[in-house]
Amino acid sequence: MDTEARAARSSSALLTGRSGEPGAGWTRRRLLGAAAGTAAVVVVPNPAAPSGDMPPAEREPRAAVPPRKPSGPRPLYVGTYTSVDGGGTGIGLAAYDPATGRITGSGTLIGVPDPSYLAVHPDGRTLYAVDERPDGGVTAVRLADRRVLGTRSTGGAGPCHLSVHPTGRWLLSADYGSGSVAVHPIDASGALGERTDLVTHTSPAPGPGQQGPHAHQFLTSPDGGHVLAVDLGTDTVYTYRLDRSRGTLTEVAQAHTRPGAGPRHLTFHPGGRYAYLANEVDDTVAVCGYEPRTGRLTIGEPQETGSGGGTNYPAQILVTANGAYAFLANRGHNSLARYAVEAGGARLRLLGTVPVGGDFPRQIAFSPDGRLLFAANQRSGTVSVFHVDTDSGELRAAGEPFASPVAVCALPL
Repeated sequence: MDTEARAARSSSALLTGRSGEPGAGWTRRRLLGAAAGTAAVVVVPNPAAPSGDMPPAEREPRAAVPPRKPSGPRPLYVGTYTSVDGGGTGIGLAAYDPATGRITGSGTLIGVPDPSYLAVHPDGRTLYAVDERPDGGVTAVRLADRRVLGTRSTGGAGPCHLSVHPTGRWLLSADYGSGSVAVHPIDASGALGERTDLVTHTSPAPGPGQQGPHAHQFLTSPDGGHVLAVDLGTDTVYTYRLDRSRGTLTEVAQAHTRPGAGPRHLTFHPGGRYAYLANEVDDTVAVCGYEPRTGRLTIGEPQETGSGGGTNYPAQILVTANGAYAFLANRGHNSLARYAVEAGGARLRLLGTVPVGGDFPRQIAFSPDGRLLFAANQRSGTVSVFHVDTDSGELRAAGEPFASPVAVCALPL
């Protein structure tokens, strides 16, 4: 896979094209990590109400785990790069106190190369990791004994995100380098079967400064009826219908950002009718309307991230379970932007920012009970923890950050 670098960007510059080879296996995504407000309101129209019931296949039960109450240490897994200087040697193993947020390390799970993004099966028994390499793969790990159950090829290059379909039967992965998305079946043991589908984004053409598609996320809509792929390279969010019996994808809609926005990460409001899109390249977020019956996403106007116009690359956005607040990880500004979610999810109002306590927050995640927020800081090699007040939207640092080599993903269970 060709490597890429991004030139230092001023407030008006867009993403540059590919440059030289700074090191083996280094993609633009890795170089971003290695290289070193006033309230804003945006409203999108309320999407039309869905007509008719979902087909029977869309109403099948989901494999879910009841929310856990804080009771003793809980597991924390940390993703890293194993092929870079100063990186880790596998998936970091740790535990956190759900009351205080304090993290204690307990070792490393080796045998998984470049596990830069992690996800867990809905039944809590199997961990999945991307192998972010030119010959991309996805790996399953049984948590009971931490046994690696095997790796399957994604068919693409540089996988950077994965998620498990709510039924627990399919693994969805996004290949950044090749701009493709893949589906793998999950058997009763949690192990992965051979890939059932692979789709490469070929239309529309790449956005300004891009040399090709760059799939950055692949997730399921709250209603379970569609799966959506966010592609930074084509400035597009693709909606697919997943055939749950065969594991194949059928494209049903496309939603386009403004040229050069570089969409990276989408998260849904708990109500299921709105979503929020973090745009990496132009340093904005956008409120989106979502129509469950058709899977169509409507992207609203871009709004500010609280970075003040400096060099900043929004990474990931989360919404509290009560739907009242949203938090955005700002890489460069090194902050967490706080938003009030209003009008039933149709509006975001920027409340301000909180220093993340680390350098380049690549990914953020809530604890299962939503009382803690974890931020994986790539350049400082730390995981910061915050107490979340879901009534006020306030974030309060939970002690000193936890040191972990090139921390690019934190997964609390």
